[in-house]
Amino acid sequence: MHIIRKIPVKQILTEQSKTKLRNSFLNQQQQLEQECQQLLFEQKKLQRKSGVSQQQEVYKRFQQEITKREQKIKDIDFQLEQLDFLPLGSEIIERQVESLVEVEEGQDWEELMNDKEIIVKDGIVIQLK
Repeated sequence: MHIIRKIPVKQILTEQSKTKLRNSFLNQQQQLEQECQQLLFEQKKLQRKSGVSQQQEVYKRFQQEITKREQKIKDIDFQLEQLDFLPLGSEIIERQVESLVEVEEGQDWEELMNDKEIIVKDGIVIQLK
């Protein structure tokens, strides 16, 4: 029998990876800010139209979407601050991948489910644990 198991991919923080992460965070932040501006524009456009039924509901929905994006921007600000504090050589969890694991009768379950991880440094896998 096969099961699917999640394995964390950890990245060792280097100057290069730190810069790459910072740029990624800044790009995400910029994208979210553009989405907020677009939502505000669409909201105002709908408000100017007369005869739009349920205008309060539409306004409320736009505000929810804008607030959700503003919260994501704050989260990214926090991540950027934390990135500045992390020393080079730190391991950070970058993502998780799924792995197919074969399970057979008589196998030690604890060993099978033991923490496995992939360690990456500057885009190159350096260790499989």
